[in-house]
Amino acid sequence: MSPRALGYRRKCNDGFIVVMDKKGASIAADSLGYANECAVHPGGQWLYVNETFARRLSRFEIRASGDLGAKQLVAQFGAGTFPDGLCFDSEGDAWITSIVSNRLIRVAPSGHQSLWLEDSEPNHLVWVEQAFNAGQMSRPHLDQARSLSLKNISSLAFGGPALRTGYLGCLLGESVAAIPMPVAGHPPVHWNYIE
Repeated sequence: MSPRALGYRRKCNDGFIVVMDKKGASIAADSLGYANECAVHPGGQWLYVNETFARRLSRFEIRASGDLGAKQLVAQFGAGTFPDGLCFDSEGDAWITSIVSNRLIRVAPSGHQSLWLEDSEPNHLVWVEQAFNAGQMSRPHLDQARSLSLKNISSLAFGGPALRTGYLGCLLGESVAAIPMPVAGHPPVHWNYIE
């Protein structure tokens, strides 16, 4: 959509997933609500994707042919949560970072959610929610996130000894925050990719 801020709407569905293979690029799934990060589940059976402004975590079965099955809803998020970053732990749960609210949420394959971290200013979240619900969300709502220390977290990566440290990437920050994690991370599938 142009301008891109028109995509910051609940009903935006212009997102898609592209697969690259020996034949080239093709769209594997579309009509997603502002598709953001996607990742293969540790079991290898599912491709998970964050739909940021649809406020949901979805997944697609990865078929033996390499095609994707129908979209399945894993989790729907509420007020203040805009899922952006996505990775998995050693137990198969997804970890979601939320822009604006600086939330870190653990999501089980069943959809059960546990809030592990939040660093936001309540009045700022009210302002963002009002704009989002009115269909008027724009760059200032993303670029002026207010918090105590985190600066609009958009990604999480497990690292350090035994993958027990969480590294938080922030859109508005000048450094990477590190936090101890309650469980080890799962090495991403691309660490084992051989062409």
